[in-house]
Amino acid sequence: MKLLPGIIFLVLCFSGCYYDKANLVYPVSTACDTTNTTYSVTVSNILSTNCYSCHSGSASAGGGIKLDSYTNLKIYITNGQLLSSINQTGAVPSMPLNSGKLSSCDINKITAWINGGSVNN
Repeated sequence: MKLLPGIIFLVLCFSGCYYDKANLVYPVSTACDTTNTTYSVTVSNILSTNCYSCHSGSASAGGGIKLDSYTNLKIYITNGQLLSSINQTGAVPSMPLNSGKLSSCDINKITAWINGGSVNN
């Protein structure tokens, strides 16, 4: 009878101590929504964050390639160089230069926009 409180105490201690795998208990959403991808909001924001420092009207780097307007960007969409450079296929220089590849989600958003007709919206 004297052991019962000790056993109950140990059972309570061990039952309260267990390790969950956080990614199973609290899954992180990895979904990438490409359904409402537009030039004016989605694509220009991605390019502004990752490309405009070299490829804009005010930048001196970038080999004369300007991506800061729809008209300028459309040239590189039509000839396939934009997707080739951000997918880093080797056909053209990989972009962003001397940096990691864009996130898969950002690439998927740009690809979805291009596949949807690359509308100036």
